[in-house]
Amino acid sequence: MRAYLILEDGTVFPGYCAGSEKSVISEIVFNTSMTGYLEVLTDPSYAGQTVAMTYPLIGNYGITPDMESERAWPRGYIVKELAKHPSNYRCEGTVEEFLKAQNITGITGVDTRALTKHLRKKGTMNGMITASADYDLEKILPMIRAYKVGEVVSQVTCSEKYVLPGAKGGCRVALMDYGAKRSIAHSLNRRGCEVAVYPADTPADEVLRSSPDGIMLSNGPGDPKACTKIIREVRKLYDSDIPIFAICLGHQLMALASGADTRRLKYGHRGGNHPVKDLADGRVYISSQNHGYAVDAAAMDPAVAKEAFVNVNDGTNEGFVYTGKKIFTVQFHPEASPGPQDTGYLFDRFIEMMKGA
Repeated sequence: MRAYLILEDGTVFPGYCAGSEKSVISEIVFNTSMTGYLEVLTDPSYAGQTVAMTYPLIGNYGITPDMESERAWPRGYIVKELAKHPSNYRCEGTVEEFLKAQNITGITGVDTRALTKHLRKKGTMNGMITASADYDLEKILPMIRAYKVGEVVSQVTCSEKYVLPGAKGGCRVALMDYGAKRSIAHSLNRRGCEVAVYPADTPADEVLRSSPDGIMLSNGPGDPKACTKIIREVRKLYDSDIPIFAICLGHQLMALASGADTRRLKYGHRGGNHPVKDLADGRVYISSQNHGYAVDAAAMDPAVAKEAFVNVNDGTNEGFVYTGKKIFTVQFHPEASPGPQDTGYLFDRFIEMMKGA
């Protein structure tokens, strides 16, 4: 069945239905990862968005047991070509079967190279995927333009606290779930940490009463400024003397809680090939990223925090070390999944900090 991707500027990309055939309106973003499509589909940070994969063939190893959460989160999925006959010893089905099971609207046959160039030139925009060939642009374009991702952290966080037991003598970490990928908790758990995962709306006082050795602020979706209640609680965590490590949305929330500002990027950073520079030693790492907002480093008081990492491509901020505090934050994903594991050492740094190093 034919399908159409209609952007808010009136540009139309034809294709074919894959997965659910329902019409959806969402924010359209692109991801440059060559593999890890299942991890992308199950990353809660994509809530409210439709993801276009820039790599031309998706699904050649099928669906494997590598989900980053219990379900898929994007509202839509855009690819050039879906593999119909995947080959892998861990394969449990095709991507198209997964999209149908998850009720995700997909479209194949799209010129994703042209789409990506269009978004890079004009910036992230809203769009609709529809199987209706008799669409009326005059009627649907106002609807598309009016769409807002909004506050979505409450939709993706866990419903109640749960604990991953750690090794005897390991550190105890409180992980604030703003849309956390499983790999964050697993990266700590593999290093012997007990990880207590808290819903996003948990009061800071409750977390602090548990006397954790450290606090992890997770990734998550949406505009960080929409998380006004969470920012107030993060400020209370900042005021404590407990070591804190924050990733992606957590990094942005900590910056807002300490007086800095964030801004929307033209088309965001999403993929497994983004270079970041460690300003302490000049070394460059290849990182996994997924964000549409960045902290304005110029708005951060240098007496509060010093810039620790920058993006080599566009110079945007990628991390801070907080002055007089046991706090460091990064915009990229050291747990990768999907992506390179170059920056996994940051979890070791966090554990050393919790142990007093």
